[in-house]
Amino acid sequence: MKTIKQIADELGVTKQAIRNQIANLGLQSSLRKNANHFAIDEQQEALIKQAFDKKSQSENANQSQSETETALRFTLRLLEQEIEFLKSQIETKDEQIRSLTSAVEAQAKSIMAESVMDVQQKMIEDGQTKRRWQFWKWGK
Repeated sequence: MKTIKQIADELGVTKQAIRNQIANLGLQSSLRKNANHFAIDEQQEALIKQAFDKKSQSENANQSQSETETALRFTLRLLEQEIEFLKSQIETKDEQIRSLTSAVEAQAKSIMAESVMDVQQKMIEDGQTKRRWQFWKWGK
């Protein structure tokens, strides 16, 4: 048989916590008094320890769930920041593409204009050569 203090020391809790657990379990009336102390038999001790184990497991589960939620929130914030960063990169790349497209279009127009001018110049040269030929042909 053990005292409330002995069980409290074993579990690392206060005597009041043991008294509260005894009251919650309804064991108060079944305890025997030995001098100034209540004597707790092995069966009662097992019930008290089991109640603390359940409470500890529940607290551990709640703590684990809380830690998991915190980690998930942190991960979510990181992902949201990454998404925003990638969106800004896409916008920058889109602007670069628009700028390059405009430059390529302007260059293509310039090349086309030069080609047209070259063709026109060639046609003019061909026409003058033909007239000269005709001039010489007539001259003979």
